[in-house]
Amino acid sequence: MTQKPPNILLIMADQLAPQFTGTYGHPLVQTPHMDAIAERGMRFDAAYCNSPLCAPSRFSFMSGQLVTDIGAYDNACEFPSTVPTFAHYLKQMGYKTCLSGKMHFVGADQLHGFEERVTTDVYPSDFAWTPDWENAEERIDKWYHNMDSVKEAGIAAATFQLDYDDAVAFFAKRKIFDYARNQEEPFCLVASFIHPHDPYVARQKFWDLYDPAEIDMPQNEIDYADQDPFSQRLMDGIEATSKAVTAEEVRNSRHAYYANTSYFDSKIGELVEALEEAQMLDNTIIIVTADHGDFLGERSLWYKMSFFEHSVRIPLIMAGPGVANGTAANACSLLDMLPTMVDIAGSTGTAQPEYGRPVPGRSLMPLARGEDDPVSEAIGEYCAEMTASPVIMIRRNEYKFIYCETDPALLFNLEEDPDELQNLAGDGAYAGVVAEFTAEIEARWDSAEIRQRVIQSQKERRAVHAAMEIGPITKWDWNPPRDASNEYVRNHMDWTVAAAKTRFPPLED
Repeated sequence: MTQKPPNILLIMADQLAPQFTGTYGHPLVQTPHMDAIAERGMRFDAAYCNSPLCAPSRFSFMSGQLVTDIGAYDNACEFPSTVPTFAHYLKQMGYKTCLSGKMHFVGADQLHGFEERVTTDVYPSDFAWTPDWENAEERIDKWYHNMDSVKEAGIAAATFQLDYDDAVAFFAKRKIFDYARNQEEPFCLVASFIHPHDPYVARQKFWDLYDPAEIDMPQNEIDYADQDPFSQRLMDGIEATSKAVTAEEVRNSRHAYYANTSYFDSKIGELVEALEEAQMLDNTIIIVTADHGDFLGERSLWYKMSFFEHSVRIPLIMAGPGVANGTAANACSLLDMLPTMVDIAGSTGTAQPEYGRPVPGRSLMPLARGEDDPVSEAIGEYCAEMTASPVIMIRRNEYKFIYCETDPALLFNLEEDPDELQNLAGDGAYAGVVAEFTAEIEARWDSAEIRQRVIQSQKERRAVHAAMEIGPITKWDWNPPRDASNEYVRNHMDWTVAAAKTRFPPLED
């Protein structure tokens, strides 16, 4: 009899920079449940998203594809239903698949291979948030980030984000016990939370974990005149140049972010506890990650949308059967998660399905097992607001190279300069390195052609959205199906049978 492959519980945060977690060494931020997973598993110390913005990052994560290959340029791009995801492949390999929480799917397909989706999304699924590269300097005030999140940071008993994440955890825990009652097939459950994404508003309980006097302030602040052109546009776009913030507002924002990181960590604890109570912890691989990071005032920047470390690096920790205890220094990315999960699903001999399109990433299971991996690479693409041409990042070994045909190149040696304060692109000693990276990018990416594709996509989506705003229309937002007539105990049921069927652990005969 073939051994049952491990279950997979993937827990995703939104806008969580690893630099602001205790798991990755922050002296203040309390993340005991992440710490516990890292202490018995593998912590990846150079993991990156492939596009530092919510929807594009998540589409790369789901599909194992770069965003320019699937047209997933920004937060209002449709995720094509023809693109296979890890959920499709895992279903083919016998897994039950479920999404609880955010994935920012845009378009009519709100499942993308998941067998079940037990919550709605927190953000809209239409084309409203479409940028305009032909008017790149124009702010879209309805949804562009601005400094209000910094100015209004503080404490609240309830917010839409707290409401949402409480629901995500509740339905994810319920699903774990549903799986426990019927353990015939392995499962892949993705629990995707919105915290610690701004607005920076936290519950009192988590705010009180931190002394305001101890909140650390940004280490490296950079004047506008000394910023690179993209960072200047980012500062303009989020109104950091027109709306000054006080030191108290900055401290409050970081305080609330730390509190919400601990809140997210508490949800990890709830899910791990549910696995323990469901007697499935020993055969479940737990993965914790995020879609991108947050500057929190570092470099005088906020939020994300940049290839500097606080924006583009993500936490990635794994624990469970077959995972060694340690740290992995190799650069990797969310692009690698699809082949990693397929590798996990095939670990006991289940045949891997044929990929529907070439998969550029690699499985991280060799690194997770403590083995050597000759590859240390992460590729990033950014095609959303604050630019009018694609921005490309290559992180390979010690170097990070950032290229946009309208901006000066950026080159950093992250081993010697982890804060990215010394741009080596203008140093003659590194002319050869710059030339090699530039030649590679110009050979792999046609920036002018990508720009035209992005602009055409934006025009199409604006036309569709304009029509969708007129008269009655069927919305694409996911409405989780529910049949209350068959829940709990109903007249067509024997309540003693229902009680026995739903009890876990079950009574012995």
